[in-house]
Amino acid sequence: MYSVPSLASELGVSTTPVREALLELSNRGMIVPMRNRGFKVQGSSLEDLENLFEMRELLERFAVVNAARKRLKDIEDLKELADAVAVAVKARDVRNYLETDRAFHEALVSRAGNPRLTKMIMDLRDDMRLFGIDSAEGEERQRASVKEHYQLIELAAKGDTKNIASLMSSHIMDWQPLFRKALMSQAARPL
Repeated sequence: MYSVPSLASELGVSTTPVREALLELSNRGMIVPMRNRGFKVQGSSLEDLENLFEMRELLERFAVVNAARKRLKDIEDLKELADAVAVAVKARDVRNYLETDRAFHEALVSRAGNPRLTKMIMDLRDDMRLFGIDSAEGEERQRASVKEHYQLIELAAKGDTKNIASLMSSHIMDWQPLFRKALMSQAARPL
């Protein structure tokens, strides 16, 4: 249970930004307001995890196919972002990996030219809880994603809609067993 005043005090900030942040997390379904008591972290279910993966794969695959149809020309910024992801993975810096990976995906899907679609995809990414990302399997998956980012850029530049759709699907869905295993492991732990 988290209260606005205690979190504000712990963080050394006023209650207003803490309240706003907690309400935003509540709107995203990550915490639940408990009347006159504060906020409780909402547990994740396997069903919710499956739904997030299903929606993200569907929308992000659609976005990159549309981007590939345009045969991307100016791809230097995408390569720089892919390089930044590679640096983060090599340094085993999970936080930087998450930031640079998010930036890469946002830049790539935005090339579809549909800001509403980009927002939906990024909101889905932000709603995912990254169970097991810092495990040995998570680090292995991060390393594999580096190569995939460069392949996605190449396929988008070639206009190869078939292969980019397939690669994006596996790029996303290959994380699912890892997240599922970590979530089940977490749920099995006694409180």
